[in-house]
Amino acid sequence: MAKNKKQHIGLIFGGNSSEHDVSKRSAHNIFDAMDKDKYQVSLFLMTKSGYILGNKDSARVFNGEPEDEVAKEALDRLDQKNPLAPIINLSEVANIDVFFPIIHGNLGEDGTIQGLLRLLQKPYVGTGVLGSAMSFDKDITKKILQLAGVTTTRYEVVTPMTSEQFTYQQLSDELGETLFVKPANQGSSVGIHKVENEEDYREGIRDAFRYDSKVLVEEAIEGPEELEISVLGNHHPIVSKVGAIKVPKSDAFYTYDNKFVDASHVEFDVPVDIPASLSEEITKMGLATYQALGLKGMARIDYLVSQDGKPYVSEVNTLPGFTNISLYPQLFAASGISYTELIDRLIQLAIEEYERQSKILYDFKPLDPKDQVIDNKK
Repeated sequence: MAKNKKQHIGLIFGGNSSEHDVSKRSAHNIFDAMDKDKYQVSLFLMTKSGYILGNKDSARVFNGEPEDEVAKEALDRLDQKNPLAPIINLSEVANIDVFFPIIHGNLGEDGTIQGLLRLLQKPYVGTGVLGSAMSFDKDITKKILQLAGVTTTRYEVVTPMTSEQFTYQQLSDELGETLFVKPANQGSSVGIHKVENEEDYREGIRDAFRYDSKVLVEEAIEGPEELEISVLGNHHPIVSKVGAIKVPKSDAFYTYDNKFVDASHVEFDVPVDIPASLSEEITKMGLATYQALGLKGMARIDYLVSQDGKPYVSEVNTLPGFTNISLYPQLFAASGISYTELIDRLIQLAIEEYERQSKILYDFKPLDPKDQVIDNKK
């Protein structure tokens, strides 16, 4: 790239998940935080039906035009019989230097968009295909963390094939009277239910199956403190200070409405005043989690801390929110990294990881058999 030339960033947002509108808010904040002297930005909105719009149409929505009307006009112009129609507008990507996907939920955090961008041979912000997929699936995340020795809550997995084998009584005998039912592949507390009897359990399972065919039934930590850290980096990540979320006692847990609809009753303590030993343990667990899942670029890691001070990794978010109340940028701001600098670093990390992968993929030379030495004396 020529000296002083602006980097061309492709900001992908929206998506067909329940977090569509959250993604749009994140995209606005990222766009506003970008240094326009450094970056030229093209916008790519993924509609609720899973079609990616081009920059002009995406900008219309971004600037306030009704999305449904703009999307209908754009899709009417497409040959929807073309199997490439959902991504045909990405033909505009030739001059994009780096993609910044901020699609929350499925297609964005599950490795799908990362796989597409990798096929396009473009750098992109955030974790790769495998790390994204493992982190998005709460069951797989827990299994990996258990192998890495990171403490998480106990749980059972329920699927449509096994749902009749589990009763509330059986699960409560194993995991405790209060249980959380949650889709394995979903974010922003969508489809989560706190249950304490058979009727609520069955209703929770039915609702969770609306979002995923794999559901976790998880033990509850009594009176937990909800803490979070932000992580930034590739092979040498840094960790922010610890923040806390304080939810009103009238709410069972940190719900979707708390996060994105009405957070007026939620308190954020950034950074939170906790014992140094707990902060160190949470930081250590966070780095171990980041490494075990092979994360890159960024992640927000959520914890539940029991009344006796024991931390449990609750959730890993590889494309955390960038809304006005999102803790990922807030935590780094409290740690001395401004919103604009955070965006700069994420873009640079994307370029570095792309260059590293390209060197491995395209510069790799297999060993010549005659260069291999076998010691037969042993």
